[in-house]
Amino acid sequence: MNKKRILVVDDEFRIRKLLVDFLKREDYETVEAKDGEEALDLLFDQKETFDCVILDVMMPKYDGWYVLESIRDYMSVPVVMLTARSDEYDQLKGFKLGADDYVTKPFSPSVLVARINKILKRNQEDIESLDFGHIHMDLASRQVFIDKEKIELTPKEFELLRYFINNKGIALSRDKILNAVWNYDYFGDLRTVDTHVKQLRAKLGQYAYYISTVRSVGYRLDAENEVITEK
Repeated sequence: MNKKRILVVDDEFRIRKLLVDFLKREDYETVEAKDGEEALDLLFDQKETFDCVILDVMMPKYDGWYVLESIRDYMSVPVVMLTARSDEYDQLKGFKLGADDYVTKPFSPSVLVARINKILKRNQEDIESLDFGHIHMDLASRQVFIDKEKIELTPKEFELLRYFINNKGIALSRDKILNAVWNYDYFGDLRTVDTHVKQLRAKLGQYAYYISTVRSVGYRLDAENEVITEK
């Protein structure tokens, strides 16, 4: 079984060392970044994958808010904010931008690790499937069903549908879709997105209307009176 990988982002060496020591005791693999710029380089490196990010707010180059916003534009990796700023406004801002948890300094490393354990366990157990309207996606087996009938999707069509469901109701630009599904540094033609959306719509059959075209922007997944659920 592969070890879970955690990216520790903090400009203070002693904080990083403390966290790394505690995480390694829990059998996590760790990678360190000393500022926001280095963190983003690692996060968007195709060779790097992370199961969780511990992210300081006050850092040089790019602060934690900017890094968090950049992460949420393209990925759903859990993020725990770590900061000396404890006022309610900052905590609410962190959650609004998509943080999974918010820990203030000084902190207990044991408690922080316990929170990470809980987040990763929750993600592993809860997000086994996605449902939107008449569509059911089994994430473990990578199978898709419409009204309980299995349909065959290519790997990219599967990831495209998954990205749409995870971002339901949001107008997504072709560029954002391309970066998220074909990786951040893919420099392909934006028509690749249009081609795959056309193919995906065809396979959705009578529910092709779930994916609507947003003029001058891109696409949006939404179905009136339909509800998304995660199981």
